[in-house]
Amino acid sequence: MSAHDAVPVSLAEIARIAGVGRAAVSNWRRRHDSFPTRIGGTDVSPQFSLAEVERWLRDSGKLRDIGGRELLWPRFEALGSRNESGLAIAEAARRMRSPQAGTVHPELSPQARDLAAQAAKVGRKEGARATFEFLLQRWLETHVRQLSTTPPQLATLMARIALAVRLGPALDGLTLLDPASGTGHLVAAVAEEYDSPGLEVLACERDPALAALTAGRLAFLAEEHEIRTQIATADTLRDNPFAGAKADIVLCNPPFNEREWGYEELATDERWTHGLPPRTEPELAWVQHLLAHLKPGGAAVVVLPPAVASRKAGRRIRGSLLRTGALRAVISLPSGSAQPHSVSLQLWILRAAPDGPAPAPPSQNVLLVDATRFARSGTREPSPDWSGLGSFVLTSMAILDDEDQDPPKGAVRVPLLDLLDDEVDVTPGRYTAASDEPSREELAGKWIAFESLLTDLAGHARSLSALGFETGTSQTTTTVGDLAKAGALRLSAGQQPLEPAAPTRGATVPLLTITDLLHDGTPSDVVPTGSAPAIAEEGDVVVAGVARAFKAWVHEGPPMALGPQLYLLRVDADKLEAHFLAGCLYAPTNGRQAGTHASSSSRIDIRRLQVLQLPLEKQATYADTFRRLRAFEELLTTADGSGKGLVNDMSDRLAAGGLIA
Repeated sequence: MSAHDAVPVSLAEIARIAGVGRAAVSNWRRRHDSFPTRIGGTDVSPQFSLAEVERWLRDSGKLRDIGGRELLWPRFEALGSRNESGLAIAEAARRMRSPQAGTVHPELSPQARDLAAQAAKVGRKEGARATFEFLLQRWLETHVRQLSTTPPQLATLMARIALAVRLGPALDGLTLLDPASGTGHLVAAVAEEYDSPGLEVLACERDPALAALTAGRLAFLAEEHEIRTQIATADTLRDNPFAGAKADIVLCNPPFNEREWGYEELATDERWTHGLPPRTEPELAWVQHLLAHLKPGGAAVVVLPPAVASRKAGRRIRGSLLRTGALRAVISLPSGSAQPHSVSLQLWILRAAPDGPAPAPPSQNVLLVDATRFARSGTREPSPDWSGLGSFVLTSMAILDDEDQDPPKGAVRVPLLDLLDDEVDVTPGRYTAASDEPSREELAGKWIAFESLLTDLAGHARSLSALGFETGTSQTTTTVGDLAKAGALRLSAGQQPLEPAAPTRGATVPLLTITDLLHDGTPSDVVPTGSAPAIAEEGDVVVAGVARAFKAWVHEGPPMALGPQLYLLRVDADKLEAHFLAGCLYAPTNGRQAGTHASSSSRIDIRRLQVLQLPLEKQATYADTFRRLRAFEELLTTADGSGKGLVNDMSDRLAAGGLIA
């Protein structure tokens, strides 16, 4: 058996290659005697030969229009080594751009080199950058436990903060430094956000595979933007490859809690202008390293664990950063913003003093921003509401230097005198809690709004309770599958668009996912318009096909892309009324009957959902009632949230005392 034949793939991988669900692959295996036999794995998680699977899919006409990149990844994964597969992807990126170039990674095995050549060929046919980004994303997903990356949304936010708070003349040629670049998420974000020419990128990464992938990513960006790059492979703290270099912007997501960061050999290093970092405070070494590389007025944004803001060992350095004006703001992020996802990480905003014959004295306060409330509730894993988070943080940063403007709710300017105590604790939540309490007038306004909600609810309740229903009659129904066959509607399944390795440019469309539905129903991300297979337009019916978020509604507003387990039903208006269809589908018993098994994680078989068979004119009557019922449901949800908020506000006020009898 050749090495190509020996590449194993799972049922899930076959489903991804063929562009279908895993259940479909299981059905193929059960129904077709010609399906490839298992070569490994277990009965529960069998593995098959990639070559045999590819031949079977092609012979059976089941590959459809899937490109060659889907077939590439299992072969990269079969290399086994994280480093070799990463270097092979970087090598493929080089060959996509320069087919005749010799390898710069002689340590690659012949198998890895051949695979890089195959990938380069696919990339030149299907799009070099898209192929590289696809392979990089799959590599990151596979090795997520071994790597700590900066999510694209956080990278974009950090880039926008740094560009907004940097002091000095208008940007005309910018130097950017990332001394712990990983695979280049942060430098890519700045390249996408910075539209002026003359960007110079200095990036350093001690892991050779990550450094090579950063170089590959930046090489593609350089084809679209005017970028000069220097990428070094080194341990930045111990062996600084850019010693003496100064940057306008420094972004960094450094490694956390590393005890062996060079404490002994760097004890007299000139970078420690705010004090020698204790052995247990490597993050404060990174903070001072960033400051040492800033030009006058330059800005740095760094991701740090929350303990750095309050640990006793670092209080002297924090005090010095405050007194000199180097630390301008601290932002507490919601859990899930970056790895480790269970921790509410922080962004520290640093800035070097501007040039001038008589520089202004350091600010006498620091902006502390608590953005933890932008965590998305109702999700299994911690996840931020990126849209709300970004808007809130950037609004706060916009008034960083305008002390005449009050910060938005959740942010507060704290005088240095209040911070420079025995603890020097700069944790935002410690100071923003009091500022979040509503005033007496605000609380009264909330009660008035709540009473208005209750009045509207009562009106809807009277209207709906007056409806009459016949008993003992049976109405003929049909299924979504039969309606689709009859041409009354067109059914499309949403999918996860390929996430680019860098922030997207050009036309985009909001992306709705099941996670968004479990939060507040607002799309939290955008994707390139052409990458989304299912885009709902106004008047389309959207169905969530998972039990824990089962829902059906008529989409209103601009186009919206649908993620996995969301379905688009586009009706023929001469045969079906959209609100009637959505109302029938949303019936709880309908979802239970069409579920694959009895659990909250079960999927709904959309084609089995039942729909009343009624003439179009009678559908309109039902549609109007369904709309009134949905309006009642929305009012209930709003009243529930408002009522709980009032209970919390009143509890806080009562616990603080001051009740007037």
